[in-house]
Parts: sequence; C-alpha cells; structure tokens
Amino acid sequence: MKRSTERILTTHVGSLPRPPDLLELLLADASAVDQPANAARLRAAVKEIVEKQIELGIDVIDDGEFGKPSFVSYVNERLGGFEVDTGPGTGPWAGSREAESFPEFYAETHAASRQRHMVCTGPITYKGHKPLKRDIDNLKAALDGAKPAEVFMPAISPSNVEDWQKNAYYKTQEEFLFAIADAMHEEYRTIVEAGFLVQIDDPRLVTYYMLRPDATIAECRKWAEVRVEALNHALRGIPEEKIRHHTCYGINMGPRVHDMEFKHIIDIVVKIRAGAYSFEAANPRHEHEWKVWRDVKLDGKALIPGVISHSTVLVEHPELVADRIVRFAEIAGRENVIAGSDCGFATFAGSREIHPSIVWAKLKALTEGAELATRQLWGRRSPDRA
Repeated sequence: MKRSTERILTTHVGSLPRPPDLLELLLADASAVDQPANAARLRAAVKEIVEKQIELGIDVIDDGEFGKPSFVSYVNERLGGFEVDTGPGTGPWAGSREAESFPEFYAETHAASRQRHMVCTGPITYKGHKPLKRDIDNLKAALDGAKPAEVFMPAISPSNVEDWQKNAYYKTQEEFLFAIADAMHEEYRTIVEAGFLVQIDDPRLVTYYMLRPDATIAECRKWAEVRVEALNHALRGIPEEKIRHHTCYGINMGPRVHDMEFKHIIDIVVKIRAGAYSFEAANPRHEHEWKVWRDVKLDGKALIPGVISHSTVLVEHPELVADRIVRFAEIAGRENVIAGSDCGFATFAGSREIHPSIVWAKLKALTEGAELATRQLWGRRSPDRA
C-alpha cells in the first residue's frame, strides 16, 4: 500500500455517480450490463470514471463500482444458496433509534428499499467469478495508459451480507455469518491477486447500535467482536498491506443524533487485519472524534479519514480540508495519512442525495486541500505538481 511519503495522497470510498444511460440499465435490470451491447458501454463508462478521477487529482482510484447495482445488493448474484425473499420491503432506517426519534422526517424522506433481498435456503457458495472477472477486466482495461498512484476495488463485508440476507438454513446466526465469510474470502483474494487493493465496506459495524434500539453499548461491542473475528477469518492469507477497511454510518442525510460514538468501538476496529482504516471524520456528528485517535496504538498502519462528507451538499473549503488532514498527520505521522471521503457518493444506483456536479466539486476540494496540507507538512509544493 502506497503511503504519503512525499505528499498527502488522496482517495475516496468507492462508489461514484454513474452516467445516466448506465444508471438506466442498472435500475431496469442489473444483469443487463452483461448483454453484449451494454457490456461495451459499461467498459467505456469505467474508462471515463478512471479518467475523471485522474483529472480531479485523485491518487488512489477505483472503478466507481459501476458494474454493481449497489455496494451491497450486488452479492445477490454472487453468492449461491439463496432465494429471493418475497417479504415486504422496509426503509433502511425503519425501527432504528433515529426513526423513533424523528418519525415524521424519516417517513417523508426515507422510502422502502427497492432492492431485492435474499434468504438463505442452502449451503452458501461463491458463484460470482464471472461478474468479478468482468469488473476486474474492465478496470484493468481502463488503466491502460493511466498512471494513478494505486488502485483499489471495494467488496462488502460478511456482517453486511448477514444483515442484507436472511438465514433460513444454518442452525445459528454465527454459523451463517462464518459461512458468508468463507464465501466472500474468494472475492477478497481474487481482487488482491488481480493486483488491486481490496477495500472492505463495513458500515454495519458502527450502524448496528443505531439500528437496534434494544441493544446497549456493551451488547453492541460484544456483537462487533464476533463480526471482526469473522471478517479476519475471511481475510486470512491476504497480506494486511493489501487491505483497506472502511466503516461509516451510511447514506443518511438525517439528524443522526444516535450514531454510535467512535470512542465506543475504535479499539475493536483496529483489531481488523487491514493496512489502513477509512472512517467518517468530516460531518458535524463526527468531526470532533479525531481526538480519539490520540490514544490508539497504530503500529504504523495508515489512516484514511473522511475530510469531505457525503452528508451535506456544501462543498468544503480547501483550507478546512487541509486543517482536517493536518490534525491526523500530527497524530499518526504525515506518511500514514491518506485523505479520503466519509462515504461513497452513489452507494445505490439512483441515489439522489448529492448531485454529480457537487461530487466532482467536493473531490476537487479534496485534492486542493491535500495540496495545502502538503505545503504545510513538508514546507513545499507536491513534487509532481510543482
């Protein structure tokens, strides 16, 4: 994993706004992108988003997750042992602490999910080799002639699959969880063997508290310990320096007064076998939490704090971005900080929270802020941007 040895590197969390024609295909039928005519359009779109990231000055890039209908529902087609859940859909925050505190707001702004959920009815297997190869091949083709500092590919965590899919086969929830971990190991390993970093998307690790009003902090910590154990099992044999772990509080442009405070779980997060940790650090509910990292022993691992946020349409000023970066550099060392975003900007195809034009402006503010932080931390401009 590249470090910020000469300047502050920049990245983001993964999902980026899809072009309208590709979005239309994904919303109609996620498998439509594999039809011959559409497959060519998907490959071209990945090339376009790679070029866009480089144009904006992003150093560590991905494919925007363009081949997926969302950061989590893509596993519907990649895991065997499941059938379509025919039960009624619910809103993502239904029954949560937030929805209980602000029922009118959530009823008006957070509709029931249109995504298909699945239920496990047999042994879980990994059957996603073809679409995974498609995404890897498309990204490799898009990189021809491009020179980013590094490339990553996101993949969903076992605990988020456990939440997304129901269990009607395994005797216990823990047995179900570890079966998912065994299957997802295949995806994680394949991504790294293809030459990319793998990023584990794991929002449920911190959102479990908000989604379970009946659970105490202690109970959530106990729950999280088992999920980290399962994730580490899924990551077995993969070098830590090839792994990024991302956790966040989801695409929720709401009050968020019930988000779990990071101080209650940070010691569990850093037990994850990863070379870098990505987390929310820019939105008003969590920006103050940079202080909790003062007491964490990082052993040289990198931090990818969010210094721009998905939870506001305000475009952050580059000087504010720089201030956020410098705080973490003073704690972890400048070489161990990569400037990132709080969350993805289009985690579900069709997400309308942040207009694409604002996303590009935010990413530009990210790179400009990283340049200002570089001048402050090194006393000069970035070597390759002089």
